Amino acid sequence: MSSQNNDGDLRVTLRNLVNSIQCIRDKVRDGESNEDEAEFNLHNFWETLSQAVKAVSQEATKLSLAYSKAPLPSPQDGEKITDSILKSVLTLSTVYYWLPKSRGVTLRRQVRDATVDVLEGLTQLLDVIITTPLESLSQDQLTSTGTVWSACDRFQTLPRDNKAGLLAVISGEVGVIKDAIQEIEEALSEVQDPFGDMLDDIIEEAGPRGNQDTYWSEQDRRVTAPCQGLMKASAACLRKLTSAVRSHADVSTLHSLAQLDDLADVCKELSPGVDDLALCLYPPMDYSGVENNAFKLASILKKVLNIVRSSHVCGEAEVTWVQFLDSAVEHNLQKAKDAMLQET
Repeated sequence: MSSQNNDGDLRVTLRNLVNSIQCIRDKVRDGESNEDEAEFNLHNFWETLSQAVKAVSQEATKLSLAYSKAPLPSPQDGEKITDSILKSVLTLSTVYYWLPKSRGVTLRRQVRDATVDVLEGLTQLLDVIITTPLESLSQDQLTSTGTVWSACDRFQTLPRDNKAGLLAVISGEVGVIKDAIQEIEEALSEVQDPFGDMLDDIIEEAGPRGNQDTYWSEQDRRVTAPCQGLMKASAACLRKLTSAVRSHADVSTLHSLAQLDDLADVCKELSPGVDDLALCLYPPMDYSGVENNAFKLASILKKVLNIVRSSHVCGEAEVTWVQFLDSAVEHNLQKAKDAMLQET
């Protein structure tokens, strides 16, 4: 068989493998888990999942090496390689399905997303191999192989139960909110136009810019202050909730697990709300947009506080800060409204 025919056969085999992995990935995204809680063992699940992920990582390495140098695999060996990869992928997806929703939707989503990342990394690696010369090791192939390794390594740091899953969600939200708060504070502290360099590059022939378009007026700053208060209240709420979850979260009953899922879902609304409010605070400031986004963030924060208040993670110590932050939200929202109505 000629080398050209061999290349063609190998590429067809690899394309078929890509299609199979994509089908498995789509089923993992949308499929239901095994609900047989009586047969489920969480420790055994993590042990088996770890082995399955390790096998996928090893198969990706073998695949990358096999197609990076001469001689290329024979069509028969190519089939063996793809069969081995497909077997590892099917094992990984099967083990994922073991995890029942009854152990927490938040946890299951995180394991699902990590599994999908591995499968997408594999399809990316295969696409690179198919579209580049088979007897070479390109930088794209090295990068794609590394992407699969990284996706597999991520499983080592995944939350092991729904409590840890909620804490991971909160931690991610805190990071985004802190960044938004810091960016606003830095922009406000700048003596010069915070957008001067950027606008000078974009509008080279523009005439002198008015204050209203590039600087905060005194009224703008009065409006911004309570909006920052709402953003900081969001961060404070999540910090306090982190402590409450660590101290009180229970993963032993379906009811408590569902409450942790509710908290995770509502907390994920906070950082988009903070971002939307932060973006509309930059000059030129549109007060109607600020009012709408301030009200939206305040509503999300109050919803978070209400769910915390009614959940099992709210003990006597938590009631105090929930009430304090609830009052702080109302206070800052009213201050923002008042500031928008005041004349400079």
